[in-house]
Amino acid sequence: MSETSFDQQFDHYITKNIRDYYKRRIIGPIAFLLFLIVLSLFLPIRSLVFPTKISGANSISTHYNKNQDYVNVTLKDLYFTGYTKEWLGQRNGYYYYTIINDKGYIVLLDPKTCDQGISTIDKVTINAKIIPNSIAASTLIEKLSTDLNWTNESMSDSFSKYMLSEPATSGWFTKLFVLLLEVFVLYSILHLFICGLSIAFPVLSRPCRRLYVYGNPKKILAEAEEELKTLPQLATEDMFITQHYFIETSSFGVAIVPIKEILWIYKYSTLHKILWHHFSISYTLHITANKHRYIRCPKNMKSDIDGIMDYLAEANHNILVGFNEENRQKVEKMQGDYIFLQKFFAFLSKKV
Repeated sequence: MSETSFDQQFDHYITKNIRDYYKRRIIGPIAFLLFLIVLSLFLPIRSLVFPTKISGANSISTHYNKNQDYVNVTLKDLYFTGYTKEWLGQRNGYYYYTIINDKGYIVLLDPKTCDQGISTIDKVTINAKIIPNSIAASTLIEKLSTDLNWTNESMSDSFSKYMLSEPATSGWFTKLFVLLLEVFVLYSILHLFICGLSIAFPVLSRPCRRLYVYGNPKKILAEAEEELKTLPQLATEDMFITQHYFIETSSFGVAIVPIKEILWIYKYSTLHKILWHHFSISYTLHITANKHRYIRCPKNMKSDIDGIMDYLAEANHNILVGFNEENRQKVEKMQGDYIFLQKFFAFLSKKV
């Protein structure tokens, strides 16, 4: 390979890999948000999270036909029917009725809203779900006609085909579903924003921001790019060593570590199998650096990792090589791990 083509291959190589990494990661949140948009065309997801505010019950059927099942509505002059709804042995709703413009509406209220079934409610504002009258609601209208000395036909004609159910919006399952939905949507939007920002400005991405403990991330990135472009000291498929940096650019992430900051390196093998059949072994390079920076480079060949470890150990003679208890304790001491707890226990021992 000529020097010119080599330079072109590694020109802004780290920046390109950062962009490619976040382009792959941006697919997930985009797909999830698109799935929710498509799903909202068939299910009343939007109205569940943001109930449509309506002034009265007249537009109930209109909103139901528009797939806006969940509403925020203010009702006046509600009368307790004397009937309740039970589920799993628990009373979870009280049936009321109200008359609006000569039309009756059945309203199922939460026990807390109606104080366990008070006879009349002058005014109340609730979040409720619009549902077609169920068999229970139809039976209720029949019983109500008997209580009010009306004929069943006249009572059925006087009442709407739809009712309002507050417990359908106030139940723990519905609240949990809405909470999880809001969390996932916010997380997806935040993830989308971070990925977009990292693609537009790679220096603001997490692999670069983690370098602030070693200096100016922008300068470190530029220096690593220049060294990698000029001539890497050692290169595998996705790991590189330049004069001053160890660089990883794999599908699992991008990492830049100053060689002088590396404290400990070791490899870890993983046996891959399906049922009783062992089909491959992969190796992961673990790097511990100053300022509590930990890098994992998974699914590499043993020869590649051995070559990287040998070169790093030669480039920085202070690096501890291999996993053992002695090295682990040395790194803990150098990193100052658990120093607060050690001081705390020493303080307690003195007091005791």
